[in-house]
Amino acid sequence: MSIELESSVDKENVEQSGPLDRLLDSVASVCILVAGILLVALIAIFGWLVFGRYVLNNTPTWVEQAALLMVVYITCLGAAAGVRHHSHLNIDFIRESFTGPLRGLMYHLADLFILSFGGFMAFQGWILVTTNLNRAIPMIGMSESWRAAPLVICGVLIMIFSAADIAQRLMSRKVKRV
Repeated sequence: MSIELESSVDKENVEQSGPLDRLLDSVASVCILVAGILLVALIAIFGWLVFGRYVLNNTPTWVEQAALLMVVYITCLGAAAGVRHHSHLNIDFIRESFTGPLRGLMYHLADLFILSFGGFMAFQGWILVTTNLNRAIPMIGMSESWRAAPLVICGVLIMIFSAADIAQRLMSRKVKRV
């Protein structure tokens, strides 16, 4: 069992990567940037909640629903970027016990499973988006579809990132894993 984490981008890998890799890495970086900005905003609005409740004695009611909405975006964008950077927790002792072609097959099966999961997530998220268009989130008045939209975004990104890994492995027999 191991945890694979990508530290910093290796200059050698950047030079060897193609334009598609650089584009996908940029998309993942934008996901992390947006999630980071939302995390800072989340902290700020909770600060406003505490200030309003204990100093002004007037609790802002919209904070809880806005925070829940932000958490969904932060989680989904982070999950998609994690698929691209191979930074999710994985159990690889079974796969690593195999040799040669069987190990490669296990990599493909794992990527196909992730691709399928992303497709399922996008499909079910789309159903939630379309069925909740006319339902408003309490306190902030936005459509409930905004809560389900990150599932679609994340699912599509997971599918793209997994498909890129599969294609890269098939073409070069090498995927950037740290």
